Amino acid sequence: MLHEMAVKFYEQLLETTAVRNDLAEQKELVLNRVEELATGNVRKISFCQWCGGPTKHEIPSGEEKMRAICTVCGKIAYQNPKMVVGCLIEHDNQVLLCKRKIQPSYGLWTLPAGYMEIGESAAEGAIRETWEEANAEVEGLSPFAQLDIPLIGQTYIIFLAKLKKPQFSPGPESSECQLFALNDIPFNSLAFSSMFVTLNLYIEDVKAGKPKFHYGTIKKR
Repeated sequence: MLHEMAVKFYEQLLETTAVRNDLAEQKELVLNRVEELATGNVRKISFCQWCGGPTKHEIPSGEEKMRAICTVCGKIAYQNPKMVVGCLIEHDNQVLLCKRKIQPSYGLWTLPAGYMEIGESAAEGAIRETWEEANAEVEGLSPFAQLDIPLIGQTYIIFLAKLKKPQFSPGPESSECQLFALNDIPFNSLAFSSMFVTLNLYIEDVKAGKPKFHYGTIKKR
């Protein structure tokens, strides 16, 4: 019903205005939004991960969101956010950044970070990602920021850390690794909004002379 009302509303507008192209684009945006509200921003799953049978998408009894339900074994596929962990490394009043050698955001700068693996803690994952992306060994980890990004189903946990020794080099996923003074951080060339927010929070803490833990939500459009 909601979808049909949106279609009818925009068809009427298209009949009564000369700005047809712009309204057609707006119609598409609204219909996409209607779809998101109905499905709860879930990724469409076509086949069951347990038995390989085809799925149907509907709201299970007692729930509120659209789910992929196997038509063969009846199991429900639940999609959960992914955890991204990494390190904000301090060294001689500088921070270590890596230039990405892979997509997404090829050629842009980021803190060493990546998806947490099964069987490791958040801190262990951050240490591993730092080694993989920057060949850097770190110590003295302390939680600095948790940033939730609901629209893409990700949560970032970033730790403050120190280099065990001043040695680092690009890993397979990085083309460069470099220490930046705070005034030289390439904010116009950062890979992700989470990095932009994290580094700005860090600079604010440095200016205040007192680091603290930060929690926030990044609302992407």
